[in-house]
Amino acid sequence: MYAIQLDMYQAAAVAALVLLFGRFLVRNLDLLRRYCIPEPVAGGVVFALAHLALRQAGILEISFDSTLQTFFMVVFFCSVGFTACFRLLKKGGLQVLLFLGIAVMMCVLQNSLGAFIASAFDLDPRLGLATGSIPMVGGHGTAASFGPLLEKAGVSGASAVAIASATFGLVAGCVIGGPTAVSRIRQKKLHSFETATGSNEVVVDKNEVTGAIDSSRFLNAALCLALAIGAGTVVSAWLNKVFTFPIYIGAMLVAAFIRNTTDMAGKEIPMEEISTIGSFSLSLFLGLAMMGLKLWELADLAIPMVVMLVAQTVLMMVYAYFVVFNLLGKNYDAAVMTSGFCGFGMGATPNAMANMQAITQKYGPAPTAYFVVPLVGSLFIDFMNTIIITSFLNLL
Repeated sequence: MYAIQLDMYQAAAVAALVLLFGRFLVRNLDLLRRYCIPEPVAGGVVFALAHLALRQAGILEISFDSTLQTFFMVVFFCSVGFTACFRLLKKGGLQVLLFLGIAVMMCVLQNSLGAFIASAFDLDPRLGLATGSIPMVGGHGTAASFGPLLEKAGVSGASAVAIASATFGLVAGCVIGGPTAVSRIRQKKLHSFETATGSNEVVVDKNEVTGAIDSSRFLNAALCLALAIGAGTVVSAWLNKVFTFPIYIGAMLVAAFIRNTTDMAGKEIPMEEISTIGSFSLSLFLGLAMMGLKLWELADLAIPMVVMLVAQTVLMMVYAYFVVFNLLGKNYDAAVMTSGFCGFGMGATPNAMANMQAITQKYGPAPTAYFVVPLVGSLFIDFMNTIIITSFLNLL
């Protein structure tokens, strides 16, 4: 069998091709758009399947330098750290805090369930985390970052399981979100209390709108990220003397400190530019991560993984129907937020927004839901989920 070893530059070039192919697939296949499948995942799955076929046929095996994969991962999660704005959390009020608390509890339940079922199959309980909040609440980005960390800790096949679970979650979150909310709306005969001119637009603080990107602001954003990442290495080194943390945790913490310190000082952080850098870093990171998937490692884990994913889906349906809806107020906005919770609790925030849009187009506006769900799903839950996952890794 012929083996190809790509250096980090060649790997980045192939990842770019994977992204472009994924973009082509998403643009031309309605099914992928309907379930908000990310472009690097769409292209990466095809690449991984082709690599599997070539390897199983004894023709070709591809490996590559993962230096840039790690770099882009740290940049992305550092950008996530900058979104942890406590001023916005306070502004959102009790409803945001409650929704965040519900989401945090879901992360704990997902990880507990995954670890329990993995143990029942006589597998490493840490493998269960690869079907828990790592891929479900965390999505592909968290799955691609914690998978290698689990494998480094001796959990074979964790990366492939985490990525496969994240893809399953994207679809399952969309499938169960609408029916769960609609059943509550019909059961309780709920209605939107907004007028016909009501809006689903999220009201954003003017300080969060940074305007058009220019070179100066883009440079400032890059400098903020560089400073946070550099200082974060020191923080990570100190933290890892106590527990095992992912490589990017220090950068996230320093970024959150910078963001909130500048907020208190009345200064502005170029958040739009930081988000842009984080977004393209995530795309390239996912492209490289998907290229490194070893699907042949899933063969022996197929049945346990199916059981764990079905159990996670049932858990989400029961939790959303009985806990999320009831705690959020048992009203129309609560029903809409329940559909959104299914979306980002098993997939990603875009899935949550797609779920809520489908509900509100039929039953009317839900302004509170459109403020609370993206605020928690896009900003705070990734930060909290990383802490929860790291805690489980050190406990198991």
